[in-house]
Amino acid sequence: MVESMQEGMPQLLPREFHATPGVEDWRVLFWGAHAFYRTESFAQAAEFVADIAGAAAAVGHDPDVDVRPEGVVIRTCSRADGALSRKDAVLAVAVSTAARTRGLPADPRMLKVVGIAVAQDAGADVRPFFESVFGYVRVGEEDLIDPLRRGPHLWFHELTPPRPGRGRTHIDLSLPADVAAERMQAALDAGGRVVTGEIMPKTWTVASPENHGVDIAGWADLES
Repeated sequence: MVESMQEGMPQLLPREFHATPGVEDWRVLFWGAHAFYRTESFAQAAEFVADIAGAAAAVGHDPDVDVRPEGVVIRTCSRADGALSRKDAVLAVAVSTAARTRGLPADPRMLKVVGIAVAQDAGADVRPFFESVFGYVRVGEEDLIDPLRRGPHLWFHELTPPRPGRGRTHIDLSLPADVAAERMQAALDAGGRVVTGEIMPKTWTVASPENHGVDIAGWADLES
């Protein structure tokens, strides 16, 4: 993962990324732009990964790739916090072109990024504990991430209202904006309830019948 924007390469906002012709298969979630392409076998997926490697070499920008027999997930970003640059859009177009050449369909409904939000009391800092037990590394003042970018990220925020001596966690689920509302309704149909209405575009807090909290977040795909 690139740690900082390259010289002369400004940040590309999600709306600017989506405005690029040829990136229709991609969605901007937490930590970058993502796409999923279905395959019929592991061998077919591996062949597609070779295409991705060729595209990455041509663009000079390496993505993260997850390979399964059912398909391939690609993520690209230009900074450790997930910010995008023009190179990410160029790479996305090249990858999508390779997928179309092979006849691989995109399925944005399969995309998701899971995070764990850790609430802590004012003045407390439990990051060293989680950093040690997870083996994660710090990004900025609020996040810990898996150095291989596989496990869920940890986001630390102040507990409101203050409740000294009691930590609290909930799950953050970053989804494509065109999937978030459907997934929220599915949660309600399964016995969940809305805790907080649309706090940001395409973003809700829901809870299970036993009060387990999940933030369904579609805002990153719409951020201006």
